[in-house]
Amino acid sequence: MNNIRLICLILILFLSNVNASEYKSVFDCSSSDAQYIASRISLIDKTIDMIENDGDSIKVALTLHGACVAMVSSSYEDITADEDLKYIQKAQERLISLSKRKNVEIVACAMSLNANAIEKEEVLPFIHISKNSFIDTIKYQNHGYALMTFK
Repeated sequence: MNNIRLICLILILFLSNVNASEYKSVFDCSSSDAQYIASRISLIDKTIDMIENDGDSIKVALTLHGACVAMVSSSYEDITADEDLKYIQKAQERLISLSKRKNVEIVACAMSLNANAIEKEEVLPFIHISKNSFIDTIKYQNHGYALMTFK
C-alpha cells in the first residue's frame, strides 16, 4: 500500500513539472542613453519575476559594453555627465539587486572598461570582467540563450 502511495506521489510531482519551461536569455547592452539603460535593467528584473511566477525557470546573462559599462563602476560619478547621474545610480541599484539572484550572470567588457577609463579595482565585485563581451554574447547564443539587445 505504501509503495502505491509513493508511486502516485512521484507521478503527481513529475506530471506537475511536465509543463514547466526553462527560458535562457542574454541581454546585451551597449546603449549610451542612461535613462533607457535604467528602464531596461528594471525590465529584466520584472521579466524574471513574471516567468518564475508562471512556474517556469530562467537563466539570464547580462553583457555590458560601450557606454553601458558606467554603471559597473563604484565611482561612476567621475565618468558620467551630471544630467545622467540619477539614471546611472538607479541602473546600478537595479544591477546590484539583479546580481543577488542565483540565476543571473553579469559580464562587463574589459575593452569598454578601458575605453571609459574604469579601473578594474573600481568594478563592482559581482561583475565578471571579460576580455571581449562579444565573445561571451556569442557563447551564450551558442548555448541556446535568446539574444535581447538594448542599444
